[in-house]
Amino acid sequence: MTTHLITGAGSGIGAALADVLSARGDELWLLVRDAGRAAQLRERFPSAQTLVGDLADPARLSWAFSHQSVPPQLDSLIHVAGIVELGSVADTPVATWQQQLNVNAVAPAELTRLMLPALRTARGHVVFVNSGAGLRVSPEWGSYGASKFAVRAIADALREEERPHGVRVTTVYPGRTATPMQEKVHQQEGSAYDAARWIDPASVATAIVAALDLPRDAELTELTVRPGA
Repeated sequence: MTTHLITGAGSGIGAALADVLSARGDELWLLVRDAGRAAQLRERFPSAQTLVGDLADPARLSWAFSHQSVPPQLDSLIHVAGIVELGSVADTPVATWQQQLNVNAVAPAELTRLMLPALRTARGHVVFVNSGAGLRVSPEWGSYGASKFAVRAIADALREEERPHGVRVTTVYPGRTATPMQEKVHQQEGSAYDAARWIDPASVATAIVAALDLPRDAELTELTVRPGA
């Protein structure tokens, strides 16, 4: 059975991906921030197992996992969870920079480090769901974009470092997608939110599954997904 660990499975792209993988009978491990969230996700995905760890405090992930069972091998680790706070460089306080860097970049790096033995055992796959802001940054997106540029660097380094172990690494760059995060972005931008204008999370999930299912003779290193016409 194929085993996946997914962050951010509570909504948006992560939930759409968990739906697809669960429906085809794959084994899911879902990372959640606390026991209450774990109970909620087990109701939605009864066959899934949960792992509790707070991405906002990456330094404690190792301690948290030492008190829980973790998957002995992983076919994929899929980083979907993230946060966004808009603001100019002139107006963004240190706490906002640190929070976004922790959740969006440092925690995925630490989670990957902790799961590498299981990934190497399975010759698995690490997927980073990045953002268009990981390729180009607009005004007011500096702190978020910095965290996503960091994720790009982590993925690029990891890909070359883990190639001898047979671990594949893919970065996915979705454009604006109809998720709760996108709704929050519109609120911060002061613009009306119309989900129909943006990518369906299921479409991004389809792209991720395509990368996971690619035969071993090839590797999709980067995927850019943009809203259709």
